[in-house]
Amino acid sequence: MQDALKEIGRRRFLRRSASAIAFGTAALVLPAARAEEHKPVDDPMRVPGALPRPYGERSPFEKQQRLGGAGPGAPHGWGTNAPNNFNSGTPIQDLHGIITPSALHFERHHNGVPAIDPDRHRLLVHGLVERPLIFTVEELERLPSASRIAFLECSGNTWDGWREAQDVAVQDLYGLTSTSEWTGVKLSTLLEAVGVRREATWMLAEGSDAAGLDRSVPLTEDVLNEAMICYGQNGEALRPEQGYPLRLLLPGFEGNINVKWLRRLKLGTAPFMTRWETAKYTDLLPDGTAYQFTLIMEAKSVITYPSGQQQIRPGFHEISGLAWSGRGRVTKVEVSLDGGRLWQAARLQEPVLPKCHTRFRLPWRWNGQEAILQSRCTDETGYVQPTRQDLVKVRGTNSVYHYNAIQSWRVERDGRVRNIYA
Repeated sequence: MQDALKEIGRRRFLRRSASAIAFGTAALVLPAARAEEHKPVDDPMRVPGALPRPYGERSPFEKQQRLGGAGPGAPHGWGTNAPNNFNSGTPIQDLHGIITPSALHFERHHNGVPAIDPDRHRLLVHGLVERPLIFTVEELERLPSASRIAFLECSGNTWDGWREAQDVAVQDLYGLTSTSEWTGVKLSTLLEAVGVRREATWMLAEGSDAAGLDRSVPLTEDVLNEAMICYGQNGEALRPEQGYPLRLLLPGFEGNINVKWLRRLKLGTAPFMTRWETAKYTDLLPDGTAYQFTLIMEAKSVITYPSGQQQIRPGFHEISGLAWSGRGRVTKVEVSLDGGRLWQAARLQEPVLPKCHTRFRLPWRWNGQEAILQSRCTDETGYVQPTRQDLVKVRGTNSVYHYNAIQSWRVERDGRVRNIYA
């Protein structure tokens, strides 16, 4: 009997040892599992799943991707013969909710994406200050941090709206906007540390990219309250395309002034009149003059489903889209099914946050007849998104930036959806 008990104990010990060895071996091969693909099977309940990966990847069945260019015929941005001058649009027609995955956040850069060692990177704050300081990334990360959700939008988003209507997808027209959770240090914290002088009313922000991009930032109340020096995006470090290791975030301001790869902040008494705010990023008017420092992105909305180049069938659909405003919260979105003659209120999906994408929805039963779908939004200041006719009446068609007119999608009888002006 005692021999039998010893044999049972020996077997249990061997089983436990084998299990421990197997677990240890699995832990050793986990890094190698990153290359393993999830292959479809007829019955997933009968086949062991793949091992976990050191860094998560999306399902191979998901194919959403960014597309280069701000419009048709521009696969590498506005200069096809200058691939370093690049932009790529977010597939907003394929996304859920309001947060844009970091890997799908739109890009805009003027001379490639720099490779920056965070251990060597520095941020200089100087000019009209009592104590000029140089911060390492590590020092900034030790300061009190803050997070907020905010949209970014290139001022050239929907720039094709100034020209003849093209049969394109919503990603081609509206893809240069995204929403993320941003984490970093408030600008006010750094300004307090350096002791900004009272006469300082402007700030120069300069990036470390080969374009040497720099912009003048007015030190308005909103900027002083909301601006951040960010090192985090959606819970992890910034992506290189988004300014790693540091970028400036100015909620509600045009994308270009949210300087990436930030290396310097200089305080002064007037705008610094850089190339990026004189020869670039100004709004040309019909009389030949130009608006300068038109920094705030006005209220805007777009239906993402159904939208350009999609195909639908008669029956029930949920119209869905995004609305946003650089001046605060979206308070109302209305949808028209007949080109703007009649409007009905859409439901705003929570959360509804200031200076952030807001998703709206409206149930619709399509009867197979031609329809023209539009959306218009109102923000908390009372500003109402304009029609294209009203916008062109004031701005003309010589501009490239800050187009925010109501978007029209025509649903043909065959279910095809096209971009039109109505």
